[in-house]
Amino acid sequence: MGKLKIKTGDTVVVTAGDHKGSEGKVMSVVADKNKAIVEGVNLVKKHEKPSSANPQGGITEKEALIHISNLSIVDPKDGSATRIGYRMEDGKKVRFSKKSNQVL
Repeated sequence: MGKLKIKTGDTVVVTAGDHKGSEGKVMSVVADKNKAIVEGVNLVKKHEKPSSANPQGGITEKEALIHISNLSIVDPKDGSATRIGYRMEDGKKVRFSKKSNQVL
């Protein structure tokens, strides 16, 4: 397993699968599974029993994990998918967009 280039809070676009083309913000990353949860993407219906937190029970929708290989970071300049590179700037390691060369 290598280092993941996607972090919580990044805006990403789905590049493959049923939700191809949808955009959203990364809510969390599960590094050991190489997966992430993206806001509003890959929604699944979950049947929940009534509990003290949810006395009504019923069917709720929540985001499911998506593999990181199916996600690409959105370029801040033109809003399209881009790859990520790393470089040193003033002694700090920063991520940058390979498409527009802008620091993320």
